[in-house]
Amino acid sequence: MYQVDLNCDLGESFGVYKLGIDEEILPFVTSANIACGFHAGDPSVIRNTVKLALKYGVKIGAHPGFPDLIGFGRRNISITPQEAYDITIYQIGALNGFIKAEGENMQHVKPHGALYNMASKDRTLAEAIAEAVYKVDSQLILFGLAGSELVQAGEKIGLQTAHEVFSDRTYQQDGSLTPRNQPNALIHNNEQAVAQVVRMVKDGKVLSQQGVDVSVKAHTICIHGDGSEALAFARQIRKVLEDSKIVVKAINNKDG
Repeated sequence: MYQVDLNCDLGESFGVYKLGIDEEILPFVTSANIACGFHAGDPSVIRNTVKLALKYGVKIGAHPGFPDLIGFGRRNISITPQEAYDITIYQIGALNGFIKAEGENMQHVKPHGALYNMASKDRTLAEAIAEAVYKVDSQLILFGLAGSELVQAGEKIGLQTAHEVFSDRTYQQDGSLTPRNQPNALIHNNEQAVAQVVRMVKDGKVLSQQGVDVSVKAHTICIHGDGSEALAFARQIRKVLEDSKIVVKAINNKDG
């Protein structure tokens, strides 16, 4: 039996600025990565997004990023492992306060944007983030790019990890995502994106931009909730996964 989690980055509005269609997307996903105020989000948005996720029975995770509202956390910032540890704990704590206030528990942590991509390749950065997650709560699940330094660091320290794949991104032959500032980084054709996901889940492979198949584990699939086609795509990918005999459910602790 094939099984996969479907996650989405949410809670990215800030003040008077609205980004994404969180409530419309939530019925189709099983895990929500909620921005913690550094790259996006604010206290009121965090509270509201937590309540919405719980309303739809969606598991909640922290989505810590660089303190870079203007760049939406997508710009590389030179950071020490200690600083990475500190900002990770700080942001987990911010979100966890709102989750606990609702009588619930956090499921996972997934770094955002440039922090995620840098930790996928930088072992010391990955280890600092994994240590931060572990020391806050060793039962949290660490989401990271499939096969990356981040998931390896999580496994090494004793965390449960989830190897993540992306529906709307293309891959390089080393298993990394094609940087957004390069051509063909994003997949705009929904059918192509869905086909890529089904193949990653069932066959454990993805075709890289260099024309070479790359082996991947697919425990959780990331979709995005802020594009013009976001809702239609969320509905489509959920249906195709289920039609392909793939069970869509959250990654419960110790399920493997």
